[in-house]
Amino acid sequence: MKVIKNYLYNAGYQILNMVLPLITVPYISRVLGAHDVGINEYTNSWVTFFYLMGQMGITLYGNREVAYHREDIYERSRTFWGVEALQLLTISASLIAYLVAVFLFSTTFQHYFLLQAVWIIAAGLDVSWYFMGLENFRVTVVRNTLVKLASIVLIFTVVKDAGDLSKYILILGGAQLFGNLTLWPYLRDNIVWVKIREWHPFSHFYPALLLFIPTITTQVYLVLNRLMLGRMSTQASLGNFGQADKIVKFVLAIVTATGTVMLPHVASKFAKGDVKGVRASLYSSFNFVSAISIPMMFGLMAIAKSFAPWFLGADFNMAGEIMFLEAPIIVLIAWSNVTGAQYLMPVNRVKEFTTSVTIGAVSNIVFNLFLIGGWGANGAAVATVCSEFLVAASQIIMIRHTIRRRLMFKEVWKYFLCGLLMYLVVSRLCLIINMSVSNLILEVVVGILIYSIGLVVTKASILDEAKNLLASKRK
Repeated sequence: MKVIKNYLYNAGYQILNMVLPLITVPYISRVLGAHDVGINEYTNSWVTFFYLMGQMGITLYGNREVAYHREDIYERSRTFWGVEALQLLTISASLIAYLVAVFLFSTTFQHYFLLQAVWIIAAGLDVSWYFMGLENFRVTVVRNTLVKLASIVLIFTVVKDAGDLSKYILILGGAQLFGNLTLWPYLRDNIVWVKIREWHPFSHFYPALLLFIPTITTQVYLVLNRLMLGRMSTQASLGNFGQADKIVKFVLAIVTATGTVMLPHVASKFAKGDVKGVRASLYSSFNFVSAISIPMMFGLMAIAKSFAPWFLGADFNMAGEIMFLEAPIIVLIAWSNVTGAQYLMPVNRVKEFTTSVTIGAVSNIVFNLFLIGGWGANGAAVATVCSEFLVAASQIIMIRHTIRRRLMFKEVWKYFLCGLLMYLVVSRLCLIINMSVSNLILEVVVGILIYSIGLVVTKASILDEAKNLLASKRK
């Protein structure tokens, strides 16, 4: 039940983290326009690389190490002080490098690049990894929820016209910084002071570096599309891709919330030698994410082309097709999140995880070079899907000797069959009725009903798992 509660907390926060920007997306899209939205996407993509360089895999490493020492408050505290000291040092170096790069190489968007630097400062003060390692997701969710809500209020009251891009960037970065700061008071009751000479921050450098490689490699092909679009296409095209990608990632966040919850849970089991429990968690998690990611993919594909221009405005007509093409990553990333973040990482098979995401990054560069030139933003979407397919496929191959893949995929055909039937009905419905709030709700309800009936008819095991969960909760 603790894992379920943590999933609900994290899923709720991830949904909120994506829903709140989605509330502002139609407003920002119309106020700033595709060109200025593209500038924000481009400058933020660059700052993302620098703060990831500064974090250096510490978020994943700190999460895992705290989970390993969860029962020993002294070792847990010593781990915290050492890891956080290392994070502050690496983030400081990254901030200096970023500012040097901005002043030496940036001319057109220098002002916006400087405002984006707040994200790097925020990363240095991020201690959410500590609470995740303790499987205490309530603290991070509640505090950050309040900060996010405050940022939404600021956006609607401060960002009024096309000249307010600077204010928009500053609000987003400032909210991240303030949200991270609000977690620090909670440390007082969770750690003890450890003498500085016992911190040994550099002892964490090499193992964190090993996790940094897959982290930065993963981000290469998540951010590279924007960078290459910014260089090879127009800012308006980048703006369309960025907004479409936000909507796809909103749906994806509901699924990948399991990864953040399961990593410390599985790491704790692995540290105790519970190999059977680790495998059972993997099978259950894979079945769960398949059951919810597949209908979400088909549902988004069904409404994408009519939803995008209605939701984002006339400036974003091409976003619908981008969403349709990119939707398969919802399933592919859901699967690789289970095999990678929930299995390979917690059991310390970092080398294999690194190899898989490196394959994705390299292939993404190649696909982008060939596809963006001819297809623009659509090409970037297809490149993303192709690279995510290679990541998921390579990880599934890597675990073939320790995991029974037939057992993992046993129920998947049922979810695809039910999802496809839902897609055919909902997409037809979209052609008959105009997009509106009430009609969107109708389409979602119809989709859920068709998918649910399909699960009952095919006797999908996820229904039995849900019944068992409800029965155990009543007890």
